[in-house]
Amino acid sequence: MTPRGPVSQAPDAGAATGRNGSGKVSVVHLVPKQAIGAQAVIDEPLYEVRKQIYPRAVSGWFAGWRIALVLATQLVFYGGVWLQWNGRQAVLFDLAARKFYIFGLVLWPQDFIYLTALLVISAMSLFLFTTAAGRLWCGYACPQTVYTEIFLWIERWVEGDRTSHMRLDAEPMSARKFRLKATKHLLWIALSLWTGFTFVGYFTAIRDLSGEIFVLSTGPWETFWIFFYGFATYGNAGWMREQVCKYMCPYARFQSAMFDLDTMIITYDTGRGEARGPRSRKADPTALGLGACVDCGACVQVCPTGIDIRDGLQYECIGCAACIDACNKVMDTMGYARGLVRYSTENALLHHWDFSQILQRIVRPRMLGYAAILGAIVAGTLIALALRQPFKLDVIRDRGSLAREMEDGSIENVYRLQLMNTRELPETFVIRASGLPTLAVAANDTITVPAATSLMVPLKLRLQPGQAGVGAHTIEIEVRDVNDLRIAAHEHSVFVIR
Repeated sequence: MTPRGPVSQAPDAGAATGRNGSGKVSVVHLVPKQAIGAQAVIDEPLYEVRKQIYPRAVSGWFAGWRIALVLATQLVFYGGVWLQWNGRQAVLFDLAARKFYIFGLVLWPQDFIYLTALLVISAMSLFLFTTAAGRLWCGYACPQTVYTEIFLWIERWVEGDRTSHMRLDAEPMSARKFRLKATKHLLWIALSLWTGFTFVGYFTAIRDLSGEIFVLSTGPWETFWIFFYGFATYGNAGWMREQVCKYMCPYARFQSAMFDLDTMIITYDTGRGEARGPRSRKADPTALGLGACVDCGACVQVCPTGIDIRDGLQYECIGCAACIDACNKVMDTMGYARGLVRYSTENALLHHWDFSQILQRIVRPRMLGYAAILGAIVAGTLIALALRQPFKLDVIRDRGSLAREMEDGSIENVYRLQLMNTRELPETFVIRASGLPTLAVAANDTITVPAATSLMVPLKLRLQPGQAGVGAHTIEIEVRDVNDLRIAAHEHSVFVIR
């Protein structure tokens, strides 16, 4: 099933095309000489001119869900950056120190596999939800949708509802119009800059960043990203809006690969709605030969991308369900049953299934496959995090210091031991060596590593004389947590005797 989109008009048969300097396509229609005696040249625009969309505010069940999710996502985004944990920011991606803090979890560059797992989980979740119920992410949680909705709230608060906004735009510039437009854009810019500031606060500690902004001493990269992200928010949500969803977002282009005949999508019931036409509330539509659709255009007026859902599934539809709320309100006014525009499936429309029959088709091979893969990846990631060692060990033999014989005849080898404490408490470790008789640590065999720190220390191992022959011998170095002897790390190396 392929979503229907705009269809480009091809030139007539027997016509030639070419570009002229004005960015238009010159369509040269070859007309018989008997009719005109010359060629007719028509200039047609290459690209469709954008039509300004004025979405009307709507209330209803789905609008309530959308508002709740906008508030929830922004509460997490704007509020999460200020949370504290163990005397530091709870969520901080400290790129300079190469450490990611997520509440009690500290991730290092060696833990990049967990970021990969997170991205795969996000992709599989998107596939699963899209197969089940279409573009839920786009309609309710996508940042483009969320910030466009917030900007529309500000616009309606300043300039009024859809009718007032259209009337204001049609007016010539005046002091009142300038004041309203300036107020709206200043509020948009303020929100955008605060959004950029919050975004950078997840990479530079927000409290430090606040102090730097207060005294105008932010670094060049911090300043750049605050303004860049603020500009992107202002441009995408304030100006481009539906253009991002229609032309920039790749998801609209490949969503059809995840749809099937049992995917719940926003549909218009053609069998019930046609033939459409206006009528009074007291009129009998059957006697007039009309369907339930009164052709009021409410579903088009509330659509943020400006499409008509009655034309069928289209790639521009972001699944916000605003048209469902608008149509249900009209149906209530007319005294008709709700659901002329509703969440349904193509099979349900074809076979006239009720909602319980639709739910029975949710469990199908594609859904089971996505769910199984997603469940396996989530389970594997959680198990890996649960079994993750709180410290990491790396042993490097010091090639600059060869094996040497000590005064008592023992043989000494020097190593570099790198210990990484991933916990946010200082940890003490005991070092042991095995693999050769009498092999032991020459100096202090305990090391204390500060919280969330990587420490490089020298390690000297000695072997009593006569315990092994000349050559390289495999040994094992063990580091164990003194507070919990069950936590240990092992690394192999070689002990050289010359």
